Amino acid sequence: MIDADLDGVFHALSDPTRRRVVERLSQGPATTSDLARPFDMALPSFTQHLGVLERSGLVTSQKKGRVRTYRLAPQPLEAVDTWLAARRALWTRRLDQLDALLYDLKEQQT
Repeated sequence: MIDADLDGVFHALSDPTRRRVVERLSQGPATTSDLARPFDMALPSFTQHLGVLERSGLVTSQKKGRVRTYRLAPQPLEAVDTWLAARRALWTRRLDQLDALLYDLKEQQT
């Protein structure tokens, strides 16, 4: 996944409403009206959130008649997890090096 794609995913996840939609979709597919029900906002405003999630690749939708159903797309979340794992590994190495340095300094003082 390229940086622009990650930027889109992080942008989509930066909003609490969209994070709650992603959490809900992790339980399974849902229609627009089912997803909108817990939120106190007009449907057009809510569908804008769904559009952001769809453009980021986090969700896909399928329309049957007048009903649109959304599903979670795991690939962008996997890419974010990979990106975070690389950052975590870097900081773990750095903290281990710092720990070793501090241990050596302590040993030199005794």
